[in-house]
Amino acid sequence: MTEAENQGAQPQNTNEKKFSIQKIYTKDISFETPNSPQIFTEQWQPEVGLQIGNAAKVINDKVHEVVLTLTVTVKLGEKTAYLAEVHQAGIFDVEGFDDSEKGAMLGRYCPNILFPYAREVVSDLVSKGGFPQMVLAPINFDALYEQHAQQMKDRASDSDTTH
Repeated sequence: MTEAENQGAQPQNTNEKKFSIQKIYTKDISFETPNSPQIFTEQWQPEVGLQIGNAAKVINDKVHEVVLTLTVTVKLGEKTAYLAEVHQAGIFDVEGFDDSEKGAMLGRYCPNILFPYAREVVSDLVSKGGFPQMVLAPINFDALYEQHAQQMKDRASDSDTTH
């Protein structure tokens, strides 16, 4: 057998890593202006609070849904001007990755893909609500993922030492 024939006879690598986006969609939206219309008469010096959440759900062994949640709360003093919450979701094919790599894909890479969509929805909601444009700064999901991983590691070591 020649070397070319021998190479052709080798089995295909079935652990090839594959990633693709099936769908990106807005799963849930909420916008509240509990102090309108009075809030529009106040001087605009907002205090902005941002909460970020990320959850992944297995649809099947290769397909996952990732939901990025952004909650923006803007206050003028003690009064809430508005609260905008967006659940931006995506369905992703994630194949051939080990558990650690898959966790990083779902906890880092996918939220980075979803964030621009969520940011746009927040901006549109706020503008349509009659408030000055809200442009969220980029978020370092890599750093957030590492921070979360470190917290989980610390909790695990704390529970090991308390037994």
